[in-house]
Amino acid sequence: MDTRAIGVFDSGLGGLTAVKQLHRLAPQENVVFFGDTARVPYGTRPAQTIVRYALEDLSFLLTFDIKLIIAACGTVSSTLPRRYTEALPVPFVDVIGPTARAAAAATANGKIGVLGTPATIRSGSFVRELESIDSRLAVTAQACPLFVPLVENGYTARDCEVTRLVAREYLEPLMQAGVDTIILGCTHYPIIKGVIADIVGEKVTLIDSGRETARYALELLNKSDSCGGEGKLDFYTSDQGDGFENSAELFLGYSLGAGARKADLQRIDLHPCFGLAGGNP
Repeated sequence: MDTRAIGVFDSGLGGLTAVKQLHRLAPQENVVFFGDTARVPYGTRPAQTIVRYALEDLSFLLTFDIKLIIAACGTVSSTLPRRYTEALPVPFVDVIGPTARAAAAATANGKIGVLGTPATIRSGSFVRELESIDSRLAVTAQACPLFVPLVENGYTARDCEVTRLVAREYLEPLMQAGVDTIILGCTHYPIIKGVIADIVGEKVTLIDSGRETARYALELLNKSDSCGGEGKLDFYTSDQGDGFENSAELFLGYSLGAGARKADLQRIDLHPCFGLAGGNP
């Protein structure tokens, strides 16, 4: 049995939606989660900054004995050059491919909407992936810069007027385009799935990037050797983690009864594999 942990990271706590799905589908797996809560959000930052942050996050996870890494962050998945992920000593899974494939399989009319951070939408990653699956797909992409701050600050209730007002603004172009499937292209967005569903209606399928990515990662592991027994969940954040328990309960759907440990990224050197990848992070 391979008892090494699955490493998961995100710009904030949205990646806990992927951890939730991992624990639901494979409770025997050990998971190490890192949320870069001191620097959230990533989605409004320049690409060079996002890449530097991502390499630091990956280097932190690689200090643990892990067997696979999940970038539970649409912004990192869309921005980090492949040469870095290919240099990793363990398999790497991002949210783009699994989520796009699920959306392409779900649509009936071939019209798909994508909600993402400004960096994700600017990269065109979901559009390219969907078009590579089926060139006939019509994709409407919408940047949602306010969704992550709203979720991270607790504006998540289904009847929250502030979040509903913002969501209506973002969803209008997708509704005008007649999409029947919408990708929630950031792992924060499933937390306000109810708000989005109320606006677009029950005929529109919402694709949860955290869930699809977790499923795909476990498929990869099932082809090798998954661990047995009861898995352990370890949580780290880049700030002091004040209020982590309450926030984690919002994302996970259950109480942890414990906080997160602080990760001091300034004490972590970039992993040597990134030097072999070339380029300037």
